[in-house]
Amino acid sequence: MIRAEEGLGNHPTIDLGCGPVHIGPFNYAICSFNYDTLISSAIAITATLALAFWLRSKLRAGEPGRVQAVFEFGYESLRNLVKANVAEDALFIIPLALTLFLYILVANWIEFLPLGLVPIVHGANADLNQTLAMALVVIVVVQWYSVHVLGWKGYLLRYTKPFELPWPARALFTPLNILEELTKPVTLAMRLFGNIFAGTAIIGLIVGFSTLSLPVVGTVGGTLIGTILLVVWKGFDVLFIGFIQAFIFMLLTVVYCAAAREGLEHQQQHH
Repeated sequence: MIRAEEGLGNHPTIDLGCGPVHIGPFNYAICSFNYDTLISSAIAITATLALAFWLRSKLRAGEPGRVQAVFEFGYESLRNLVKANVAEDALFIIPLALTLFLYILVANWIEFLPLGLVPIVHGANADLNQTLAMALVVIVVVQWYSVHVLGWKGYLLRYTKPFELPWPARALFTPLNILEELTKPVTLAMRLFGNIFAGTAIIGLIVGFSTLSLPVVGTVGGTLIGTILLVVWKGFDVLFIGFIQAFIFMLLTVVYCAAAREGLEHQQQHH
């Protein structure tokens, strides 16, 4: 069954008819898909792969070109960030963080296209399902890395920080540490979703403004003013904010991996 829901923030869905699941007072539609987001994500994935293969074609031995120089600068900056803040042997973070950065950037910059002509396509990160999925991938990798570095005992003891306090005081902090870990994927997803969704909402308001008949300038003047505002806003929100949000998501991926090692020095001091 296909459902089209009107209103900002609603998505047309495909219901496969195998839900919802009732858990307490909540209903979870496990077989419903926002097909506009699936289409937008597929476009972003295709564009990201095309960009990655294009970047690969520009990499040459010897003197680098402009594209290669920019890519190498970004790669080396991320590599140095990982080595300085996580560990020398944690370079596996680079492909994950760099892939997330490129994909989020492309998904955000889809808003440059005249999406009003194809309403079914939107900035893919304007759907919380998408940003939450990426955040969960990051957190799963972080938990795996923490167990890999600390072992199961060290991993569980990590939730009793700060380690310099006596055990009774550390026990009091344990629920807070667990809550902090549980909220990481939520805040990571909501930060990206909130910024992109707000930008999309403002674009909709500007488009609506351009259809108004304003005093003195009339409908033509309103359209002209709305068009100028739209270009200025997209230049700021899509180009600048879209880049910043992709960078922050990548940076937090590295930061969370660094936090996954907490307690390692404490373990080494007691062995």
